[in-house]
Amino acid sequence: MSLVTVVWSMIAAACLTLAAVHLPVWWRNREARATLAFGIAAASTAAIAFAELVMLKAATPETYATAVRWAHVPIVVLMVALAGFAFHHLGAGRAWLAIAAIGLRLLSLVINFSVGQNLNWLEVQGLRDVMFLGDVVRVPIGVSNPWMAIGQLSVLLLTVFFVDASVTAWRRGRRAAALVVGGILTLLMLSGGVLAVALFWGKFQAPHVLSLFCLGIVAVMAYALSTDLLRAKQLVGDLSVKEQEAALAAEAADFGTFSRDMTRNVIDASDKWRELFGFVPGQPLALDDLVQRIHVDDRAAFADSTAASIRERRTQHVEFRVQPGDGRIRWIAAIGRVEFDLRGRPVRSRGVCIDISARKQAEQEMLRLRQDIAHVGRVSVMGQLASALAHEINQPLGAILRNAEAALLFMQDPSPDLNEINAILEDIRKDDQRAGAVIDRMRALLRRDEAEMQPVDVAQMLDDVAALLRPDAAARHVSLEIDLPPDPPRLLGDRVQLQQVLLNLILNGMDALGAGTGGLRKVAVTARRLGTHALEFSVADTGSGIPAGQIERIFDPFFTTKTSGIGMGLSISRSIVEAHDGHLWAENNAEGGATFRFSVRIDPAAVS
Repeated sequence: MSLVTVVWSMIAAACLTLAAVHLPVWWRNREARATLAFGIAAASTAAIAFAELVMLKAATPETYATAVRWAHVPIVVLMVALAGFAFHHLGAGRAWLAIAAIGLRLLSLVINFSVGQNLNWLEVQGLRDVMFLGDVVRVPIGVSNPWMAIGQLSVLLLTVFFVDASVTAWRRGRRAAALVVGGILTLLMLSGGVLAVALFWGKFQAPHVLSLFCLGIVAVMAYALSTDLLRAKQLVGDLSVKEQEAALAAEAADFGTFSRDMTRNVIDASDKWRELFGFVPGQPLALDDLVQRIHVDDRAAFADSTAASIRERRTQHVEFRVQPGDGRIRWIAAIGRVEFDLRGRPVRSRGVCIDISARKQAEQEMLRLRQDIAHVGRVSVMGQLASALAHEINQPLGAILRNAEAALLFMQDPSPDLNEINAILEDIRKDDQRAGAVIDRMRALLRRDEAEMQPVDVAQMLDDVAALLRPDAAARHVSLEIDLPPDPPRLLGDRVQLQQVLLNLILNGMDALGAGTGGLRKVAVTARRLGTHALEFSVADTGSGIPAGQIERIFDPFFTTKTSGIGMGLSISRSIVEAHDGHLWAENNAEGGATFRFSVRIDPAAVS
């Protein structure tokens, strides 16, 4: 067997081996497009080497011409693979240059099968024997095809594409890749193009050895991929160290970590995460297994949060209850993030979970404590209003007594006036309803219920507050004015707690007026829309205002400017407003006095 046959066979075998190794790698990882391009380039080089071996050992001009014609097919495939490899490996290059080069090459392929015997020769008239590597090989004698200039122009354009990609990669800091991949590919492409010009235009009598240049190109591509492989191995080692550090940090913080392959629906989680949800170590897990452990009342919210994080590509923050199977219910806080592929499809989610049951229990205790304090505040307010409310109740009770005595006198008459008795009974009924309404309002404020967010009628709420406070305001000689917009929207909140806020602020306003009777003594309550989703209440008085430097401190617990105050009213009021997603603040009026303002959300049903 001749050395030429051995060498070209080895080139083909080596390239086919490389293709057989790398194409399955791409098949398992479709994102490795540079690996796909390398595999195709290696297979194309093997096909070119086989066609060249036929040329070098051709027995007739027709055999040589046919081998040249079919060699242009893998050459086109090789150019496509080279352009793809440079574009994906360097991450640079103007795509239109590569497209133009490949387009010209496809045009030359059409010419290859339609004009002359092939793209290079209109006619191969004969063969000439020359010595090469100690063996006799064939070189052609014939008429060149002028259309092959289109093919050589495509090679030139592809070379320009390599230069452009290399310069861009260099500027981006990838200098090693730019030199090795871009520089050597450019050099080999130019060398191959110069050889082609010498053979077909200059009638240089030398064998066709394009495979050697193609083998050099494949070697450069293999080196680049091996460099990436070594870098990836180093990154794996670094990642392993980071994972161990992260695992230690998660263990110290009592976190459970998880990773979910969204294409295969498989969850990989730490032992701590499995413990939180009641799974045993090593148990295969899918999303449905996780959902089954989530409390049935929280599953919809969990699903909505997950869908929103994918749709909006944001970090997911969600809290939910789980039933791990040991009879207890745990509160879990989860933070996760979804990763997407190049096509924008979600492929993996990662995150951490932590048991927040103790925090939730503390929050519940704090909420109960705040409700107890608020209840005490309402009892305190009722204590302040006790004298006025007693007078408010005594009036109808006294009227009831007088009317009952009058009815008894009428009944002693042998022919009593029934119309007069009916009128007396109607007065008794109205006075009874009046006294009952005062008691009902007091009972509603003194009731010790948990906060319940429901639609609240603003007009009715303010009427009840005014009815409770007007007797005390009259006793203090204070004018209490209520100003509402026409047809005010309903609020979303706890009616009793909002009434408590208004009572505290109005009583503070009346206290700020002092005990005197001179001057303008007025407390004005107004409500107005604040945008489209909130209603703002303001309580303004005509007193002396808030001392300078104390506007923010007045909301601190146990801070008071009153000689007999305990400093909890405004603190409770602010906590109630903030629990309603609102804000309470104070400001001094330019004309004297102070104004307290707070906002409350409008019922969404009323907005829509």
